[in-house]
Amino acid sequence: MNVLKIGIPKGSLEKATIELFDKSGWQIKLTSRNYFPEVDDPELSCSICRPQEMSSYIESGMLDAGITGKDWTLENGSDIEVVADLVYSKVSKKPTRWVIAVPGDSPITKLEDLDGKKISTELVNVTRRFFDERNISVDIAFSWGATEAKAVSGLADAIVEVTETESTIRAHGLRVIHELMESNTQLIASKKAMADPWKREKIENMAMLLKGALKADRIVGLKMNISHAKLDELIEILPSMTAPTIAQLYKQDWFSVETVISEHQVRDLVPKLKKIGAEGIVEYTLNKVI
Repeated sequence: MNVLKIGIPKGSLEKATIELFDKSGWQIKLTSRNYFPEVDDPELSCSICRPQEMSSYIESGMLDAGITGKDWTLENGSDIEVVADLVYSKVSKKPTRWVIAVPGDSPITKLEDLDGKKISTELVNVTRRFFDERNISVDIAFSWGATEAKAVSGLADAIVEVTETESTIRAHGLRVIHELMESNTQLIASKKAMADPWKREKIENMAMLLKGALKADRIVGLKMNISHAKLDELIEILPSMTAPTIAQLYKQDWFSVETVISEHQVRDLVPKLKKIGAEGIVEYTLNKVI
């Protein structure tokens, strides 16, 4: 039997990734201290890996595909294929940002002020290329963690750190002086796996379902019944992704109308639909929109 070896990111993205796979149709079950979770698909073999190492494992052929951040693929310089951008994170549905931050009382206000200064970061290679391209000489030190504390304690003049809301950076009394890059999660695959027809199809189908699950977030289905006399009035105010589905009720001069809309639209729309004369209004969640 053909089996696709896929990596799931360990750490902050682990829970969100497993939830995304669940919405996409795959149940991944973690067991205590086990890096090889069970999955309800005999054609898949899962491994839990640090996102920082994922692209290296995929490039080497230890894994066929996996989910990791664009930042770590760039950091490793891995020769892989990006199959799909999957914008999600532990906090929001927006890309994360790598920023350059300094202590709040630092005289440093712009990139050029960092010339000759020490920077602490986990994203060493990307940071080095960034400053080399601008001919700014900096001393870059690898940080094993607690990077914000390096600047606070004076062990570094600045840090390059990933953030979503900047709350942790501000909590340490730091201020951002520049955004280095945006990053988002990606489904990546080895070139060898993508050259295999069976694996390519499996990976591309997986990408389609994962993207469909992400697209369905904050989108709901809405269905209702309306009399023929009020149908046109209802359609005029009813939003939809393309066009609503309309079907006549059996032996009645009434219609069933169904549409897909953004979740935030429902609260204002339902009272209007009710006022027009819609009945049996049902809102339901969606797992995938493809």
